[in-house]
Formats: sequence, C-alpha cells, structure tokens
Amino acid sequence: QVQLIESGGGLVQAGGSLRLSCAASGRAVTYAVGWFRQAPGKEREFVGFINYSGGTYYADSVRGRFTLSRDNAKKTVVLQLTSLKSEDTAVYYCAGADRGPYSNAANYDYWGQGTQVTVSS
Repeated sequence: QVQLIESGGGLVQAGGSLRLSCAASGRAVTYAVGWFRQAPGKEREFVGFINYSGGTYYADSVRGRFTLSRDNAKKTVVLQLTSLKSEDTAVYYCAGADRGPYSNAANYDYWGQGTQVTVSS
C-alpha cells in the first residue's frame, strides 16, 4: 500500500510563495504524482503532475507559477508555488497513479489528506 502525506500549506499574501511537500511511504515510488486542489463550493481541480522520469505537465491556470520536482530515493515530491493569487486558495492534495491520463483524478489510486493554502489579497 501507499500512504501520501502533504505538508507545507499555510497563509500567505498575494504574490508570495509556498512550498508543498508530498511524502510517500510503502512501495517504491514508480508512479506518477499529481496535485489537485479544491476550493470551497468548487469541484476538485487538476494542478499538475510529475511522472517517474521527472516529466511535468501543468494546468493553464498555474503554468509558469508552480513547479514540480521529485526525489524518488526520498519518496518526496515538491510543489513550489510562486506569484500566488487569491484564487489559488484551496485545499491541495497529492495523489499517486500507475496509469494515465494523469490529469484525470479518476486515474489516481492513492490520495493524501490535503493541506490548506490560503492566499490573502
């Protein structure tokens, strides 16, 4: 089994930065790791993913502002958030998937509990 734990959320002013981490335990991290977010009253939204080889893909809304990286030996994926906007406020989830498409939440088998990101304007 795989357990994912997010950390690094918090309160930040617009224009600021945060670093979210997703730590995995269990089997070797051979899967893609995606990040999703959900704001109050809205559906869960794809943010980006990073595959095992380090290839990345981002939603249009965050491309150029958010950056994914991973350390497979440490079983950790980092989502660096910069130039934050109030509309980035949400609970952020990391998830693991063995098969794509990785922009589809339905393909993810493993989910963390989420970490709150609040951006004040």
